[in-house]
Amino acid sequence: MGANIVLKQRMDDLGLTQEELAARMNDALAEITGRPGDISDRTVRNLLSGSTRRPIARTCAALEKVFGCSVEDLGFRAPRSAAPREDPVRRRTFMTSATGTAATAVVPALAGSTRAGQGDVARLQAKFAAIIDQDHKYGGLISIETRASALAGEALSLLQRGSAGQRVRSSLYAAAASFTSSAMWAAIDGRRFNEAQRYFDRASSLAAMSGDATIQFRIWSHAGTLYRHLGRPIDALAANDVARGLPVARRDPVFAALGHARHAAILGLTHDAVAVDRAIGQAHAAYARADPDEHRPAWMTAFFDQAEIESLALTAHLALGNYERAEAHAHRCIRLLRPHMLRSRAIATARLAHAQLGQGDLEPAVTTATRARTTHPRVTRMLEEFGTKLHAAAPRSQAAKAWDEYNEPRRDAE
Repeated sequence: MGANIVLKQRMDDLGLTQEELAARMNDALAEITGRPGDISDRTVRNLLSGSTRRPIARTCAALEKVFGCSVEDLGFRAPRSAAPREDPVRRRTFMTSATGTAATAVVPALAGSTRAGQGDVARLQAKFAAIIDQDHKYGGLISIETRASALAGEALSLLQRGSAGQRVRSSLYAAAASFTSSAMWAAIDGRRFNEAQRYFDRASSLAAMSGDATIQFRIWSHAGTLYRHLGRPIDALAANDVARGLPVARRDPVFAALGHARHAAILGLTHDAVAVDRAIGQAHAAYARADPDEHRPAWMTAFFDQAEIESLALTAHLALGNYERAEAHAHRCIRLLRPHMLRSRAIATARLAHAQLGQGDLEPAVTTATRARTTHPRVTRMLEEFGTKLHAAAPRSQAAKAWDEYNEPRRDAE
């Protein structure tokens, strides 16, 4: 009778202690029954330790309401006798766009088979591709983070609920790591950095158990980006060096190119212009050596190309204060971006506005900034910083007035 690792992972994803989960379950029971619940942290300990494998009906109802999935998907057996419960899958949907369109359920019901196979892996991979697509269209949404985390739990529940061969087991750990890394990236992109750190800790453990070097690269590369956004370039360089030192980065020039390009963006924070130029040059050279027909993971092919190298070079030169070169990289990035990269286009456009402002081109900068308006947290922050810099540089200018007038309707709406 082993510990329930699925429940532990879901608690970690939500940042819940045993006491906090008990409190949430009691709140859930109060909503369901109209009376306060009496679940204690001891109940939660028994659920985690595995001593309770088949919770009673009211405990199941509370768990399902808190986590938004069936108790089976949390690694438990359904109660032997219980009144029909509302399907949590039907109840819990996620938002697929910034406009709030409801789509598929967070945690689909698992197949009844007790043995996991390649068909299960293939289904998870298809769901992972959908997560990647949503990320590059919208990015940073809590709904993407939540769905990715739930799907990681689904992959782990397959491991716990049934037997699997070594190859399938490794693939399921890799799937769980992949989903967790997507939840991590959504948290980074949405500037929810504490949550991102928790996902990183979990994702790196899962990736190590999978033995998949490509997902290990993704996770450590994301960690470098996390620390860059936190203003910790030394930690960022160290994390990115772990990614760059993996065998896949030595074998495949595309992975090497991404590692070099992200290194350049981090080096911009150290104000080492020579190192930035060297890393950008290495990224371009590695990408030129790559075989375009080689099979690579969906997460890599969905976003990484020459446009991303230009985007990271843009980031580096903005940090260096080389605004003219940053503008050149911005124009090349925007020109090369594929149509589905909506989030990347908004980010590059906002950075272009900063590069133009840095050169004193006030009117073009404001015109560019108005084209970047979005609800994406990173872009929103960049545009707020743009307005602050514009007013500091030319508070009484016509450009500042135009920017204020552009933002006035949005302030009124808020």
